Order: sequence, then C-alpha cells, then structure tokens
Amino acid sequence: MINKICPTCHLPKSVCTCGARSKESQHIKIAIQRKKFKKFVTTVSGFITIEEGKEIEKFLKKKLACGGTLKNNVVEIQGSQKDKVKQLLVEKGYLQEFIDD
Repeated sequence: MINKICPTCHLPKSVCTCGARSKESQHIKIAIQRKKFKKFVTTVSGFITIEEGKEIEKFLKKKLACGGTLKNNVVEIQGSQKDKVKQLLVEKGYLQEFIDD
C-alpha cells in the first residue's frame, strides 16, 4: 500500500496538515452581486487553488440546497446568502477574522 506524498510538506497525505494551515491564513471575500432580472448571487473569492474552490462550491451547494458555479476561481452561489455562507466557512475551518463581507 503506497501513500501519496504531499508536495508541500513531504509527509504522507494521511498526516499532512497543509490544508488546515492554508485555511487559517487565507483572506476570503464574500459579496452579493445583482445579475439579470433582479436576481442576486453570492460570490466567494480568495481561494489559493482551483481544487479548493471546487471543494467549497460543492460543499456550499449541498449545505444551502441551491445552485452555484465556479468561474475564474470565484464561487458563485444563487441567492443572497452572505451570512449563511460565512457561518458555513467558519464551520469548514476558515478563521472568521479573515473573512471579509
């Protein structure tokens, strides 16, 4: 059984803490934009990697039971859900002090 090695810390993926450390130091920006036909979209930006953006997009869509997409490393969630998104990101491990809304 071969464990995958993290390219950053060179530890096996099972004991790697790079993801947790990167979450604690990222500055995330949450905003609400108005689109066509008076529809609102909550945007979440500031992710380091596209994979992290995809993971957050999938997590938010599942928890909020709404649609969303990832465009240019910015997560777009349907509806005006700024407070709920912030709460879910804190649950996910991001620090509240680094989330700008």
